[in-house]
Amino acid sequence: MSQVHAMSDDQVAGELKKMTAFIRQEALEKAKEIEIKADEEFAIEKSKLVRQETSSIDSAYEKKFKQASMSQQITRSTVANKTRLRILSSRQELLDDLFEKARGKLEDATKDKTKYEGICKGLILEGAYALNEPKIEVRARKQDYEVVKKAIEKAEKEYKDNVKKALKIEIDEKNPQPEGSTGGLSVIGGNGKIDINNTFDERLKLLETEALPSIRTTLFGENKNRKYTD
Repeated sequence: MSQVHAMSDDQVAGELKKMTAFIRQEALEKAKEIEIKADEEFAIEKSKLVRQETSSIDSAYEKKFKQASMSQQITRSTVANKTRLRILSSRQELLDDLFEKARGKLEDATKDKTKYEGICKGLILEGAYALNEPKIEVRARKQDYEVVKKAIEKAEKEYKDNVKKALKIEIDEKNPQPEGSTGGLSVIGGNGKIDINNTFDERLKLLETEALPSIRTTLFGENKNRKYTD
């Protein structure tokens, strides 16, 4: 039989010391592994948080930038529209003033009776040729009757010379042109159903409509934003 030798106190102490050292080394290595893993997880989590915060900041900045950009565009558009409206308003005031002055000039045209008689004759003939009727009426201002009667005589003669047909022209004294009008006359045919308005006021209205685009271009230049002209 083998004999079991009892360990001395020094031997037991040595073994315990070895075991303690081993356990301690194991614990240190395990603690190191845990620390390394914790550091790695911390670094990963930190990087994740940094990316999230960076993304959040970028999103917030982009949102604010878009809002600022949109606000700037709205402000710029508002200012541009207000400026455009002011320009259009000023231009319209200028055009209105221009035509108002033209209206004043029309009144001056009636002061020279000889010249005005010739104008009335031309307006009468224009209506007479358009109507092509043997008898027509003329509506004029009461203050112009003397001039218009002389114009009628000359118009009847010229019409007959040109058309080779007689024409009878009378003044419709029951329906005179308003005294506040600038002059000119209306030529009536078709038994009172056709009214060719050759008054100065009506001619000026036609001029405002038909000549306005060219007047606007002359005064303000060509508008490159207009696709079509009036």
